[in-house]
Amino acid sequence: MTDALLDVRDLEVGYGEARALNGISFAVPNNSLTAIVGANGAGKTTLVRAIAGMIKPKRGQIVFDGTDIIGMDSSETCELGIGQVAEGRQIFPNLTVDENLQLGSALRRAAKSFNVNRQRAFDLFPRLAERRRQKAGTLSGGEQQMLAIGRCLMSNPRFIMFDEPSLGLAPLMVETIFAAILELKNTGVTVLLIEQNVAESLELAEFATVLENGEVALSGAAADVAGDDRVRKAYLGLSAADHQ
Repeated sequence: MTDALLDVRDLEVGYGEARALNGISFAVPNNSLTAIVGANGAGKTTLVRAIAGMIKPKRGQIVFDGTDIIGMDSSETCELGIGQVAEGRQIFPNLTVDENLQLGSALRRAAKSFNVNRQRAFDLFPRLAERRRQKAGTLSGGEQQMLAIGRCLMSNPRFIMFDEPSLGLAPLMVETIFAAILELKNTGVTVLLIEQNVAESLELAEFATVLENGEVALSGAAADVAGDDRVRKAYLGLSAADHQ
């Protein structure tokens, strides 16, 4: 795919003898929102960790904006503009909102634009500005997820991977988080979304890849993936007879 910002080619990742990803290939077009769908254990989080440089693949390529990033560590991939909002939020509970945001701006690429990036986070989530001097551990789950996204924005990313951003959140807060992700995409950030809410993520995304047992089962336009009978049955609770 010529306009791909991220191109994963024949990627294999294993833990000991077990293979978590078995030669998967897919692309993320520039300026798109792409969903990765699959059951627990399909390899989704392993994929995020491999792209971020947190684990080293056994073989294959991960090409970001024309550069093969396999072998780079997470600090190097961040400097290229790859951001990650990890599952479980992973904020620092004993630090304030502002202090958490400051930690997100430690990269060379982000240091000069601290004020701009922080204002961007506050514009996206005004509640963070209201609670900027509050300790992160006293925030609600939804507010902590806002902070995790805001901290990621402090690194001035071009590409953000979201790993289960709606996990454990109330429905109204889920809507807020998804709206923010869509707004980021609309302002030029390329998004890779891994989300337990398959129906919502396929509706939000333009492209989608289905992982099953560490392999690509289906890939293409999100609407086509959502309409596939296997996906409808396995993830959407629908049968072929339900297809309108």
